[in-house]
Amino acid sequence: MSVRDERSRPAGPRVRVQGRPVDSHPALPPEAARGSVRRVTVVGEEVLSRPCRDVTEFGTPELSALIDDMFLTMYVAEGAGLAANQVGVDLRLFVYDCPDDEGVRHIGHLLNPVVDLPGPADRRLLDDYEGCLSVPGAGLPVPRTDRATARGLDKDGNPLVIEATGFFARCLQHETDHLAGHTYLDRLSRRDRKNALRQMEANREEVFAQRATRAAALGK
Repeated sequence: MSVRDERSRPAGPRVRVQGRPVDSHPALPPEAARGSVRRVTVVGEEVLSRPCRDVTEFGTPELSALIDDMFLTMYVAEGAGLAANQVGVDLRLFVYDCPDDEGVRHIGHLLNPVVDLPGPADRRLLDDYEGCLSVPGAGLPVPRTDRATARGLDKDGNPLVIEATGFFARCLQHETDHLAGHTYLDRLSRRDRKNALRQMEANREEVFAQRATRAAALGK
């Protein structure tokens, strides 16, 4: 994703926060402004390869701080989504700031998510480029359905239903995969997986340097 500026911009129906349209929202959300940068885990680390635990305690300061940190870490890494195990935390939680194919910006967090996909008769797969903050510097096409519905809870335990199309639907599927202990590499052929790992090896140091520069620019 491209670097975002920090100016507040009009939103109207073009921005949805926690699935609801809002009148305005800053380019850098308040969660990120409150957060601290955490290290992003890298493919091969054990926390990324096991299913995460359900969140069972809601409305706590610790949970709010984790979400704030995840938002800031996502922006520093210039991502569209980030799962808790990508910052080393074994909980079923992800955050996102992701556009759909109509240009609507979707921002929020979701705990204990379940993603419903269209049935085989209604399913349309798109083979599109996908990257991952835990596979730095690599990206390959991955088939995903073009629509998804995510059901879960917010940080206070309130139920949420998020409808998604296009790239945002891809994001929800990608992040939910993380919470099940999978990365997009698991959806690739052996040959493509090796290709992605070669890309990561060649590019990861440059990616890490860019993240450090971005963090410094944000004063973090």
